[in-house]
Amino acid sequence: MPRPTAAGWLRLVLRGVPMVILNFGGLILLLLIRLVERPVYGMHRPVTGRLVQGVCILCLKILGLRLEVSGRPMKEGGAVVANHSSWLDIFVLNAAKRIYFVSKAEVAGWAGIGWLARATGTVFIRRDRREAQAQTEVFRERMGGGHKLLFFPEGTSTDNMRVLPFKTTLFASFFDPALRPHLHVQPVTVIYHAPYGEDRRFYGWFGEMGFGVHAIQMLSAARGGRVQVIWHTPLAAAEAKDRKALAAAAEAAVRGAMPPERQIT
Repeated sequence: MPRPTAAGWLRLVLRGVPMVILNFGGLILLLLIRLVERPVYGMHRPVTGRLVQGVCILCLKILGLRLEVSGRPMKEGGAVVANHSSWLDIFVLNAAKRIYFVSKAEVAGWAGIGWLARATGTVFIRRDRREAQAQTEVFRERMGGGHKLLFFPEGTSTDNMRVLPFKTTLFASFFDPALRPHLHVQPVTVIYHAPYGEDRRFYGWFGEMGFGVHAIQMLSAARGGRVQVIWHTPLAAAEAKDRKALAAAAEAAVRGAMPPERQIT
């Protein structure tokens, strides 16, 4: 990646400082509000959920990333599954809807990001079949409490020029007898469009890219791009034959909304 110009470094400071203040100032405020919110509402987060959404909307404005939303988030109880292209997905999807992410356990230990993830209600899991039952119990509790959990079934982020095959392991939790009759899974497609003149993969965070390098690129860019969030028709778990069928239907919906040149695996 080319080093930012002098103007690029200035943009980085003018965007980066407000984003740091906004995120960690918001974190402190969230923790203070939760001292009152938790005893009154328990797992529900009527105030801090809106706070997180507001912070994410402001962060996208600072980055100059225009959010375009189509379709409607489901009202039914259940989970959301989306393609995964970047750490920016956290801001984009939280800005579009109050949701709670399901993330790999390692993220909990990441400085900064891990703290924010914990405070905002992220569920951390190990992709280990031996822990499937424990994960199902956590999902049952969270979804029973009205939380919309968001999964990235690809298992890794991409360059946003493709959708990888969905891994089916996490879908098994949706077939728990206590969840399946009432649970729906809503596929969501996220499509980033690079700023004018930039590589089409501009927003993708993939391969061996370091977080710091990619963040510098985002914050120092001369122009902003846009991102589409497309909410698809929810899928009823009770109507799916098994987890593989449910995963395939969700993948087809997500992939089908991509531009033709991005529908490759």
